[in-house]
Amino acid sequence: MNEILVMEEVSKIASFNGINVYNIKTDKFKTNTVHIFFCDDLSYENVTKNALVPAVLRRGSQNHPSFRDLSQYLEQLYGASFDCGVSKKGERQIIQFYIEYVSEKYTGKDDRLSEKALDLLEEIITQPLFENGLFKKSYVDQEKENLRRRIESRINDKVRYAVDRCLEELCKGEPYELHEYGLIDQLENITEEDLQKQYKYIIETLPVFVFISGDNDKEALEKIVNRLKQIPRGNIKELSDTVVSDKPVQKIREVTEKMNITQGKLSMGFKTNTATFEDDYYALAVYNGILGGGIHSKLFQNVREKASLAYYSFSRLDKFKGLMVISSGVEIENKQKAIDIIKEQLQEIKKGNITDYEFNSTLKAYETGVKSMADSHIRIVDFYFSQALFGTDDTLETLIKKINRVTRDEVINVAKKIEPGVVYFLTSMD
Repeated sequence: MNEILVMEEVSKIASFNGINVYNIKTDKFKTNTVHIFFCDDLSYENVTKNALVPAVLRRGSQNHPSFRDLSQYLEQLYGASFDCGVSKKGERQIIQFYIEYVSEKYTGKDDRLSEKALDLLEEIITQPLFENGLFKKSYVDQEKENLRRRIESRINDKVRYAVDRCLEELCKGEPYELHEYGLIDQLENITEEDLQKQYKYIIETLPVFVFISGDNDKEALEKIVNRLKQIPRGNIKELSDTVVSDKPVQKIREVTEKMNITQGKLSMGFKTNTATFEDDYYALAVYNGILGGGIHSKLFQNVREKASLAYYSFSRLDKFKGLMVISSGVEIENKQKAIDIIKEQLQEIKKGNITDYEFNSTLKAYETGVKSMADSHIRIVDFYFSQALFGTDDTLETLIKKINRVTRDEVINVAKKIEPGVVYFLTSMD
């Protein structure tokens, strides 16, 4: 456990104007990062415009008016890297910006590398390239087309597409059914004026979480905080609570979609009735590992190996929304056989038929997975950002401890709360 304890030390160092600033102190990396997250409710009104704004911002700023200019300047900063985009966590849409740069331990403070990196990040966010007070029309048009293609390209990864569609159908009529990239039919009508208003809404009103990760001294942290105070802010929006899906399932729905494919993609959606902030969550995480979390799991061993019905078979959780999905790639004619065996595995856990191998391998796999988070700035930041966003307070250390304390009885109890909701099948055109 000491291996993790020395990897990161997390503290909240400032809070002002709806901006919460956290420092992740770690000397494991040769680089430092600054991540800035603007958080909004997923909504039909804002989802597409929120996705489009960072795409346009990354094209250029006042002092670096093209992507090429930005790239050349990043090279001058010892090959610093920058990116931005959108994601979703539960019913939150996250607009994120980050920059990663070499620690001044290796370049010397005279280079003012951290100051220059943060200047650039702030410039991209607060000093966009405008023409006549609006975003550059050619950039907006190009990014609208890029976003349209990105939304359409979801179907290229059939496994992920089937999982996403299953979860969207499971949450029909809820904000969660919206994809973070938005809706194609909204793109055409978005004007430069609309995008300017949306940009102002994002910058001035959305709650912000900032995570500084690396080996920064007190002086560097103070400079970053002072720089963040320059971001123009107004009345801060209060976000809605993410609603964990806990309505009783009236009827299991079957949804079939056809594409030009030869192998069926079966996804089964479930409501776990367990929220990430509840004590039962850790038992749910172990349950998911036993069911479909690796080569030791019941799905892998029984659906894929013994019955040879699936090319892959796994389960995963959306802990922020209280959902689980089981995904399998099956021959189209074997759909029902696969469903029957999957249901058997669910029942086996409810009955307490969990082997020592399945249980202990799950705990070991989970510990290995948590420790591997510490090998990446991005994964460390994502973990602690999720804790802050949803009001939980785990560290990597406490997460492993709580997982290792889970008992078989707790796994059985959480298994009994899980309700099937949707069977989604992506099949051939025939």
